[in-house]
Amino acid sequence: MNHIATPDLDSLEHDLRRATAALLRQQRPDGHWVFELEADATIPAEYILLRQHLAEPDAPELEAKLGRYLRRIQGEHGGWPLFHGGSFDISASVKAYFALKMIGDDPDAPHMARARAAILAAGGAARANVFTRILLAQYGQLPWTAVPTTPVELILLPRWFPVHLSRMSYWARTVIVPLLVLQAMQVRARNPRGIGVPELFTDARLPRKKVKTHHHPGWAAFFNGVDRVLKVAEPIWPRGSRQRAIQRCVDFVTERLNGEDGLGAIYPAMANSVMMYDALGYPPEHPHRAIARRSVEKLLVVGEEEAYCQPCVSPVWDTALAAHALMEAGEAEAALRGLEWLKPLQELEVKGDWADQRPDIRPGGWAFQYRNAHYPDLDDTAVVVMAMDRARRQFGTGTGYDEAIDRGAEWTVGLQSRNGGWGAFDADNVHHYLNNIPFADHGALLDPPTADVSARCVSMLAQLGEPRGSLRMLNAIDYLEREQEADGSWFGRWGVNYIYGTWSALCALNAAGFDASRPSLRRGADWLLRIQNADGGWGEDCDSYKLDYKGYEPAASTASQTAWALLGLMAAGEVDHPAVARGIAWLREHQEEDGLWGQEAYTGGGFPRVFYLRYHGYPKFFPLWAMARYRNLRQGNSRQVVHGM
Repeated sequence: MNHIATPDLDSLEHDLRRATAALLRQQRPDGHWVFELEADATIPAEYILLRQHLAEPDAPELEAKLGRYLRRIQGEHGGWPLFHGGSFDISASVKAYFALKMIGDDPDAPHMARARAAILAAGGAARANVFTRILLAQYGQLPWTAVPTTPVELILLPRWFPVHLSRMSYWARTVIVPLLVLQAMQVRARNPRGIGVPELFTDARLPRKKVKTHHHPGWAAFFNGVDRVLKVAEPIWPRGSRQRAIQRCVDFVTERLNGEDGLGAIYPAMANSVMMYDALGYPPEHPHRAIARRSVEKLLVVGEEEAYCQPCVSPVWDTALAAHALMEAGEAEAALRGLEWLKPLQELEVKGDWADQRPDIRPGGWAFQYRNAHYPDLDDTAVVVMAMDRARRQFGTGTGYDEAIDRGAEWTVGLQSRNGGWGAFDADNVHHYLNNIPFADHGALLDPPTADVSARCVSMLAQLGEPRGSLRMLNAIDYLEREQEADGSWFGRWGVNYIYGTWSALCALNAAGFDASRPSLRRGADWLLRIQNADGGWGEDCDSYKLDYKGYEPAASTASQTAWALLGLMAAGEVDHPAVARGIAWLREHQEEDGLWGQEAYTGGGFPRVFYLRYHGYPKFFPLWAMARYRNLRQGNSRQVVHGM
């Protein structure tokens, strides 16, 4: 078996140097990396419509670039998908069509006619999701009664109330709070061009397709009944409580404005905050409104021909992962510069919303974005801590990272949920009945523990020397093994999908000291071996998140997913398996002239079945990481991976 890979090690070194040099060229002068983060058509479309909502001055050159982007990503089915090559999505299609019409595309142009036909065939714009219907209501294309009623007084309810903001995820809170004000005021977009999309609605009552849903029939019926009652009560709501509630929403948003990084550092919350301030009469030059508006602008990616708007930015995540890859490749200087950039971004003072559940825990986490003090996350924190710990061991950086590592680990341990796992931002965010409220038709209102984030936290603790027999580790490993699927894989919440989850879990089990004699680890490795493509790579489609998923379905190989599978197999002790050699060969064959890898596929998770991400950095650092680890293990005296990732 050794003859399969050994002759390639010398030439592999050349490919590693090319990939390393290419990644180094991407490093910013201050030491960090940040790559584009691309979603679907909805964010650039919403950006166009936001400008018209506010009646901002025309920007024809920018609109032309946004239009070219939207036209290019239109699907062959006529509408717009949620990921590259995906099926028609009515909500993304309605927004994209509306935005293109807003910037002057002729409704009778072939691409618009195809989109309109696809939307009407799916039942028309009234079948779009809640957030799309809210946008249409703001533009007067739908009555507000077509939107689930969410009273602004929700923010005044006591914490024990079953429907309370503290029971929702961070992204839901930051999006919903300014939206409560917009709904209460039934805000109307200025729309100076007077554009509407009545042609996207149909009087025909097409039968709804029977598909599996996240809704529980009993809870859904209950909350739908509550919505009908609220619609009757809405006009007679006491004025005093309404004004108090609106002011509470304003206070919530203003406290968390987060400077030019924006409310929650995510586009929907940032855009809603701007519209809220506008609706309340804040002039454009008001400091709060102005900084909120600037935060949106910083998400734009403007090229020579095209432009689009990112949902957020990922510098902490990109920098930490790039540092791991470069340390694996033996490139100390650049990795350490990245870690030095990361160090002051640790949040040590602000007790964010996570403290609602764990008030006695000291802050100590890192956010995903440049700044997001109220909302650091466990995944980034674990990855940064592991990188810093590896640096102090591998490169002898002394005690420079000791305090940061200790505080990060302390905060992570403090947010372990009662079931043994970790969510991304909160502990015990498991009130699943809330996904049945009409407003939550996307089924992503919560931040419960997941296998991938939990695996990262286990990896971190194990790398730091946490005894496998400690109570918190026992609980965490028990949670992780309970989450293993019948076929041996693990679900990947934040990456696509079971390949991502299985890689994460295998790394954690290896870091905790288990080997192939552990049944869960053996079954996970066997699953990865079974699903390898004939070309030697690995791939998985975003459709793997469908609710009627019955098992792995073959998909084209991608650079990032191939790297994850290889890293997972090597963590499981399979470095000498022929499948690993074939996977490394696939990466080398697909390395491009610039030393990097191309990848149009979306392999990042936003919200399963609703929102996916194309991390432009993933095919740049994960393949390098996998190839460098393969080289290190093949050339070293041990076949065991000694790091948490």
